[in-house]
Amino acid sequence: MRRFVAYGFASVAALGIDLACFFALMAAGLAAPAAAAAGYAVGIAAHWFASSRFVFTGRVAAAGAGRTQQQGLFVASALVGLALTWAIVSAGTAFGIDPRLAKLVAIGASFVVTYALRACFVFGEKSDLATGNG
Repeated sequence: MRRFVAYGFASVAALGIDLACFFALMAAGLAAPAAAAAGYAVGIAAHWFASSRFVFTGRVAAAGAGRTQQQGLFVASALVGLALTWAIVSAGTAFGIDPRLAKLVAIGASFVVTYALRACFVFGEKSDLATGNG
């Protein structure tokens, strides 16, 4: 449970960066789905930093090929979240839903999906997630 809470804090920090980019890009005239995707992408780097140093400590691969592979899996999990974000914001705006509300829905969905992927596959916590100790 501690790890899940810490992941929540890391996600909030990354989300702040994500949303700042999202709103700034929308204010600059970029379409909402593209702004959402760009904000999410910028948040990925912030999330790796927080996740690898504060959430999944002791589970980060040593420098070298193992770390590179782990970072690749982290980015892949983020791309799943990015695709989910893009789809939800695109669908929401297509149905006339305020892009900010669609983004909120995307945030929740992406949080759950990426935590599960990262706990199971990126940082190798299959047993923690299955037993509820994540």
